[in-house]
Amino acid sequence: MESDGDRCSSGGSCNPDVVCEKHLFKSKLSESLVQLACSHHHCAFPLNGNELCIWNTATAQPLCLSGHHYSISALSFGSKINPLLVCSASCERVIVWNLDECRQKVQEGLTPRGIVIGTLLGMVLHLRFSPDDQQVAVCAGNRIYMLSAKNEAILTELDGHLAPVTAAEFCTWEKSMLISVSEDRTFKVWDYSTGQLIYQSGVLTAFPLLSLLIDEENKEIITGCADGQLWIFSLISDHNYRCVAHINLKKKQEKFCNKVWKSGKEIGEGQNNSRLCKTNNMRPEGSVETSLPILLIEHCDFLVCFHNEENISSALNTSYFWIGSSTGLLIVNLANFELEACLSYKDYSDLSIRFARLCALTRKAVNGKILCLITSMFEDTIAVLEVNLAALVRTQQSHFLLCGNKNSLSVIARCSLLTNSPLCKGLKKNMKEPSSKTLGAKSTVKDQPLVFHNKIKSSGYTTAPLMTMFSPNNNLKKNEVTKWKTSYKRKNKEYPLESSPPIKYEKEISVTCKPTPICCIQYSGDGEMLACGLADKTVLIFNSNLTDTYKVFSGHDGAVNSVGWSHDKKWLVSASEDRTLRVWSACNNEPALILGKEKFCKTVRFAQFYFIDAFILLCCGAEFYLLSFHLDTTKDDLKRYKQKSVCKLVQKFPMASTMEITSLSAVNDFYSYIVLTAGSNRTLEVFDLNAGCSTAVIPEVHTRSVHQICQNKGSSFSTQQPEAYNLFMTTAAGDGIKLWDLRTLRCERRFEGHSSRCYPCGIAVSPCGRFIASGSDDKCAYIYEMHSSTFSHKLVGHTESVTNVTFSPSSPQLTTATLDGKLRLFLP
Repeated sequence: MESDGDRCSSGGSCNPDVVCEKHLFKSKLSESLVQLACSHHHCAFPLNGNELCIWNTATAQPLCLSGHHYSISALSFGSKINPLLVCSASCERVIVWNLDECRQKVQEGLTPRGIVIGTLLGMVLHLRFSPDDQQVAVCAGNRIYMLSAKNEAILTELDGHLAPVTAAEFCTWEKSMLISVSEDRTFKVWDYSTGQLIYQSGVLTAFPLLSLLIDEENKEIITGCADGQLWIFSLISDHNYRCVAHINLKKKQEKFCNKVWKSGKEIGEGQNNSRLCKTNNMRPEGSVETSLPILLIEHCDFLVCFHNEENISSALNTSYFWIGSSTGLLIVNLANFELEACLSYKDYSDLSIRFARLCALTRKAVNGKILCLITSMFEDTIAVLEVNLAALVRTQQSHFLLCGNKNSLSVIARCSLLTNSPLCKGLKKNMKEPSSKTLGAKSTVKDQPLVFHNKIKSSGYTTAPLMTMFSPNNNLKKNEVTKWKTSYKRKNKEYPLESSPPIKYEKEISVTCKPTPICCIQYSGDGEMLACGLADKTVLIFNSNLTDTYKVFSGHDGAVNSVGWSHDKKWLVSASEDRTLRVWSACNNEPALILGKEKFCKTVRFAQFYFIDAFILLCCGAEFYLLSFHLDTTKDDLKRYKQKSVCKLVQKFPMASTMEITSLSAVNDFYSYIVLTAGSNRTLEVFDLNAGCSTAVIPEVHTRSVHQICQNKGSSFSTQQPEAYNLFMTTAAGDGIKLWDLRTLRCERRFEGHSSRCYPCGIAVSPCGRFIASGSDDKCAYIYEMHSSTFSHKLVGHTESVTNVTFSPSSPQLTTATLDGKLRLFLP
């Protein structure tokens, strides 16, 4: 055995502390070796084929153990630290070693011996100790042997895979549950105490499954194959092992490299410490594309990156994991399925190994550093690397780590109107400016990026602070609501923040005599009325309990694509494919304001009231309009066809580098300067209308154009902490739902499970901020919890694709709309 000393590697970057090659061993490696092991300060690997070497990084002393006659193929450390056990396997025997006893024997001048727990099991590809270190799962050929860790005894034999088993993991929260993956491209769930097969998956891919990890926090399994594909499955009892996400790591790596490279150009090459941004952004001409086999999946102690950062809460309770491949290491965020960092061996010139054949990592960081053990693909060398996790992330995610500053964006207006603000110009002279109390400037809660877990304190799930932002309307007239609604309101003067999601089917109605697609739906602010825009050019108004009594607004000459209620519930604005906009009185069937085709060159979309009914926002082509208006429903007998209502264009805001705005969202229930727009170029742009300009751009929000932006607006009947209003969701056909934080401009979580490939299905967030509802083209609606990436409830029974969903602002009820013109009401 030959050993080289420490060699720190900077790879030509400005930060020399990212990777340090602690030791390099030269030893003949057997082709049968498939599993290395790392634990805390120890690394385990074979020397000269059949000799086991335990390297202590703290003392830099090796411990050599002999007991195998044939080459060692697999190694694994025990789950406990005291005593620390290690298991080694070859084709002729499986041995468990107690490292404390072995060191004592060496000090006494004796030869340490291990306990032989299995013999002649065949070629062993994987070993794993049980959580209590009492049993060892030995994957040999197509079978899994459950062996006692104290003596030679086969407790159970698990037989069912059609090809060699490559990995197995114990489920810690379920007694006697073991999960295995195999080269037959399936995973299986076993009860190893009885030897029974609980669940068997279908074939996942065309490539062998190589690695496996169980995420205890989210109760999920993660498996990877030889082609760089990751699958995540839910282990929650009533989820039936459904797929949560499928990740193509090769595409994620290319996207991440381009992102880092672009950010490096923006901040200047002198300030960008990442070697990655200069080397991996494009593949040179004539080079060969390498595969990305997932050799290892391991937990990542990501919190060390935020030890002194203000926004540590963005990483709390979010799972991260390492991906070990032949070319380097990746860190994946399990909430949004995005890469957080990428380390490529070839980018660091001082590393001896550029392509790894095997890889092992420590789960916990020690002093902010983790150990990485790799073997060379082409040479007989083994390298022990020390990776500074915080330094690695800072070189590639500095814009994220430093984003928790005082100048971050906020949905709630926190300053007075500027004198040259478009909003100030458009306000009426007799209208008072928003006071500092209304703007929320006196809020004492400090802005922090949100986290999502079982209990989200920052989003107001547990306690609701008193706020002056909303003024709940509790003066409801009895003659305007039904007995059912009145009795319900008396019980719920405020929205119940701890209520269960509305999943119980209550009622269904057809809005017209013949099937007519429902294009849009929205509740009024008091939750008493529901407006529906239809493809037959009409707008219908229903009571909240979907009785047969409703109003009909007709006059559009095209499908109604958007409807929006005013804050005072007196007016309704609608936009249509006929390039017109109409404002209706809730008490009158005639429009109070009509803006005709001469005003707009393209279709009008996403019309809504804004700034507590002071303005109207709408989209037309690649621009959105800010309109001031005055509504007057009085009629002159001599000029009865001339409307007295007036509307004036305040300013047009073009969205950069796009052909059409595909979605727009702004808050009307309280004063906010922020307007969010999404374009056909797949970007999202944030506008500050107080400054009258664009203030941030997020490129490549989805793989397709965003068809809806949904903000967490709360309601007059519920109160959340100010930070919660900075959340917003985006959705695109075939690309799920993404949850964003306006202050970090990062995707914090991704929700997948519903089908939205044929139609642009709508989304909605509950007033309490705990649930997200989504339509789907599989004739179902789905409800997600904010802290989970997979759906918690599936609402079946619809007769066509569910294109729109909306929550009532006053009570926990959900209404869904379908392509065949039916509304369904769900209650808790």
